[in-house]
Amino acid sequence: MPDSPAATVEAPRAVADHRENPHHARRWLILVMIGLAQLMVVLDATIVNIALPSAQADLGFSNDARQWVVTAYALAFGSLLLLGGRVGDIFGRKYAFLIGLAGFAVVSAIGGAANNIEMLLVARAAQGAFGALLAPAALSLLTTTFTDPKERGRAFGIFGAIAGGGAAVGLLLGGVLTEYLDWRWCMFVNIIFAVIALVGSYLLLRHEPVLGDRPKLDIPGTLTSTAGLFAVVYGFANKDSHDWSSASVWGFLLAGVVLLAVFVRIQVTSTHPLLPMRIVLDRDRGGAYASVFLLGIGMFAIFLFLTFYLQQNLRFSPIESGVAFMPMVATLMISATSATAILLPRFGARPLVPLGMVIGAAGLFWLSQISITSTYSDGVLLPLMVLGIGIGLSMAPAMNVATLGVDAHDAGVASATVNTAQQIGGSIGTALLSTLAADAATSFVAGKQPTPQLLADAAIHSYTTAFTWAAGIFLVGAVVSGLLLRSGAPKLNGAAPAVHM
Repeated sequence: MPDSPAATVEAPRAVADHRENPHHARRWLILVMIGLAQLMVVLDATIVNIALPSAQADLGFSNDARQWVVTAYALAFGSLLLLGGRVGDIFGRKYAFLIGLAGFAVVSAIGGAANNIEMLLVARAAQGAFGALLAPAALSLLTTTFTDPKERGRAFGIFGAIAGGGAAVGLLLGGVLTEYLDWRWCMFVNIIFAVIALVGSYLLLRHEPVLGDRPKLDIPGTLTSTAGLFAVVYGFANKDSHDWSSASVWGFLLAGVVLLAVFVRIQVTSTHPLLPMRIVLDRDRGGAYASVFLLGIGMFAIFLFLTFYLQQNLRFSPIESGVAFMPMVATLMISATSATAILLPRFGARPLVPLGMVIGAAGLFWLSQISITSTYSDGVLLPLMVLGIGIGLSMAPAMNVATLGVDAHDAGVASATVNTAQQIGGSIGTALLSTLAADAATSFVAGKQPTPQLLADAAIHSYTTAFTWAAGIFLVGAVVSGLLLRSGAPKLNGAAPAVHM
């Protein structure tokens, strides 16, 4: 086999890595701490959604303000991710991880204790900021802790399952906490996750002096990337309450595109770029980032519109809705861990990521067949399980390849780019699929006498339209990943990543 010489080289390299890696003996315990931190960041994007009606009744804020409880987190998180990743590269991933955990715990406590909407919004924005420091640090620690290809596959399978299924866990946990305790516990629960991960990580992670080749902070790149990402996320967030023709939508989107173009220009000419172009232009990593981006767009339809269908049409409670997603989480976890631990080292990412997206598209097309008479068991359960298989098969290998072979001093920003791709994809999915669904519902009732039956049928039509478009996006992702990703088992390019903390 053509890869066998490389395989023989990898074995002694892996042994050397184990001696150089101070985390090797504690790697699985460290994975538990990283997983807890990642779960906290991912589920926080959905857990608060379930609590919003109760929080609104308690604090007495308007419907317009309610949107900003979600948007404040997304804005800070999405716009600061690249900076957060680079801060970890410069000052140490251990410190970035611990500060991110501690800060997330503190601002979650502030949010849970909020006595007005302003206090809650500040806490949510601060959560996003600390999340932008924490998420890249978590993924880069995973990258530098697991250097053995087989163990790396298992670790990334678990991490990918959390990244793909954490939103569904947030829906379930939010329902349980809101119904049996109080909406404030949707914020307070982060303290439990953060404190466990903080204490465990402080004891398990080791700090090593950063070597002399550590990158310097690119101020122009930081300003343009942060402002550009903020404008993009803000523009798409405004689509919830404005038309595409509104200047607050297209104006911010245009400004974001221009700023990001300036950012790319700066990165090409900068001596110490915030995001070195060699990271993005590597064919495998570029394909992986594109895959995560398109997965982020398509995955939005699953959680948002299926939650609407479960609660408004099937009359599920928030807890029942969360439980309804658990079969998808189960198949996603099995698929993700199997894909990265068994299939990726043998076949590489090129067959797995496109196949996963095709399977995910099939699940979405199947889900688009629901009707007013469908039930959970005959219309939702099996398509959801198929979706879990597809997302796990594509998400986990893509995240693995996206950080494979990156130099240690670039691991943070490479990890941040993965998170940025997913976050921007989710923002685009929110605006695009919501618009398509709303237009479908409007067209369905146009010129007809409005009746409860007609409105119910229109709602179903809007959901199925969103699922169909999301399936199409997954198919586009299959084509893009199939064209970009290289064939063959993944190999580290250049030196194996050393651990410079």
